[in-house]
Amino acid sequence: MTLGAGCPRCASPVTDKGGTWRCLDHGPITPLWRPGTADYTAFAEHISLAGTMPTLLPWPMPPVWSITDFGCVAAPEREARATVITCAGPSELDGVVEISVVTEEPGVGLGARCAGVSHTDPGAEIGDGPPDAKVRIDGHPISLWAVMTSDTDVTFDRSVFAGEALGRWLWVVLRPASAALLLKDEWILMDIADLGPALIDLPYGGSPPAW
Repeated sequence: MTLGAGCPRCASPVTDKGGTWRCLDHGPITPLWRPGTADYTAFAEHISLAGTMPTLLPWPMPPVWSITDFGCVAAPEREARATVITCAGPSELDGVVEISVVTEEPGVGLGARCAGVSHTDPGAEIGDGPPDAKVRIDGHPISLWAVMTSDTDVTFDRSVFAGEALGRWLWVVLRPASAALLLKDEWILMDIADLGPALIDLPYGGSPPAW
């Protein structure tokens, strides 16, 4: 396997003892599997590991953009608990933009790690008032609300949105923060497992996210 194991909630070292994974800071965990380098071989492993857990990619990807990172929280012979995918590329207004999309079961904490927020699941602002943005999955509109990052983000380098889709939490993290304006176009998020032959042509490369 070309995917390496880590903690879904932090960057601390993890250990495997007889199939039981532990994080130095969070104790027993279901590991997050990420590639050292994003490429098609590692992506095929990711798809197999994710199973029925969708990996939602903005589709179609803008021209000249590429997939820089992806990951899956899963244990052998069990259903995956979360996925993440990151793509990046140039934009006319914001320069290079990085977008991460996380789908996860409650309590996993992967979305919070990507977003750089202290609480494991989205906060009370989710569902409070009209949505701040919408995306579409399988033709259905999904409402998203802005997640406050001011308690952990002193540089204001990102915008974070979250909502509920397919019975799971959905997080969208954009860097720089001004890239949030891209969501006004109501993106389509596509499960990569549904792309078929288009999977072969997906571009990879660029720097993975810092989290």
